[in-house]
Amino acid sequence: MGKQIVIRAKVLYDGKAKKTEQTVIVEDGKIIEVSKKALKADFVGYVTPAFIDAHSHIGMFRDGEPADESEGNDISDQFMPLNDPLNSIYFDDRAFKDAVDFGVLYSCVVPGSGNLIGGRAMIIKHWAENRKDALLKDYGYKMALGFNPRSTGSWRGKRPNTRMGVYSMLEEKFDKLLIKKEKSELERYKKLAELEKKSKGKDKLSAKEIALEKKNIQRCYELSFEPEENIILELLSGMKTAKIHVHKEDDVLYLIEMVKKYKLKATADHTCDVFHKEIYDELAKAKIPVIFGPLGGVGEKVELAHAYYQNAELLMKSKAEFGLMTDHPVVWTPHLRDSLKFFLIYGMKDEEAISLITYRNAKLLGIDDALGTVEKGKTASLIVWDKEPLNLAAYPKMVMAEGKVLRKR
Repeated sequence: MGKQIVIRAKVLYDGKAKKTEQTVIVEDGKIIEVSKKALKADFVGYVTPAFIDAHSHIGMFRDGEPADESEGNDISDQFMPLNDPLNSIYFDDRAFKDAVDFGVLYSCVVPGSGNLIGGRAMIIKHWAENRKDALLKDYGYKMALGFNPRSTGSWRGKRPNTRMGVYSMLEEKFDKLLIKKEKSELERYKKLAELEKKSKGKDKLSAKEIALEKKNIQRCYELSFEPEENIILELLSGMKTAKIHVHKEDDVLYLIEMVKKYKLKATADHTCDVFHKEIYDELAKAKIPVIFGPLGGVGEKVELAHAYYQNAELLMKSKAEFGLMTDHPVVWTPHLRDSLKFFLIYGMKDEEAISLITYRNAKLLGIDDALGTVEKGKTASLIVWDKEPLNLAAYPKMVMAEGKVLRKR
């Protein structure tokens, strides 16, 4: 049993609700009690869960480095599902320290959007000294629609310059692989049927021989697919989530059609150029959550011509489930909290806004079993603020990550 840390919350935003005069007790990296007990406290202030950035390129596009040294996009091919962003992150990027200073302790890092399938999506810890202790969860894969994958004609490989070309390329990839899978399965069934015949009659095989043959048949089936194909099949099976870069409304509608056709498990990442509530409602109907943002950046392409900050109100009024991103370095990671103002000005309550970058992001990323709320049994990753956390001047008095005090003043 470790030393207990007692935190007195003048106001507790627990990720779901707002409460006053609460005591939070932490022991061995876990929250063991949340109550109104008046105890001598080690820290006093306004308490929130640690913030979570649902889509980022932190450590890949780095502070102080020229753009040509960045590692967000690999230019080798439109399909790079084997790429792991951890292999392109340097944890000495000063952006990590800045993020921790302002309580953003986790993010889902993804490759850039220059390729149709850019690589894996990994949830990482910002306070890790290096990659060894950084990974929290292997979440899914990054895909991209719209302008970006058609704008990379100067990169290597086959590069269509229109969306019709890019989308037909993507569907051809999926369709050919599904046909190959079906053929391989038929071949496997044929071999198993032949084996069944050998289990009967005068010269039947022994149970041990049958088991070995079945094992070999299964292994031959598995070896019929390349590593890249196995990953795409993982996507097509719905086992992992596709975080799909998309901005414009027509591309969002194509995304919905594609998800339905191929039975993908997906989130619509960005949707900044969606300026009709009905499109968000279509995403809701298709059960595709939105990872919204970045908010507060500059639209540098025609694809963002309708990326109004007022679109936040449309998203709020829609039936869509949504979280929030910075898309760092497009928006600096500590500005995740600042992005909440675009929802607050349209009437979102303070506790709902805090929930957006804590519980709701955790839920969308599938880590809400441990993170996103301040409640008994959860991982003790939380922030003690010197003021109301949505005050422009609010700054953490203490930042705790999994029970360890990282910052205090």
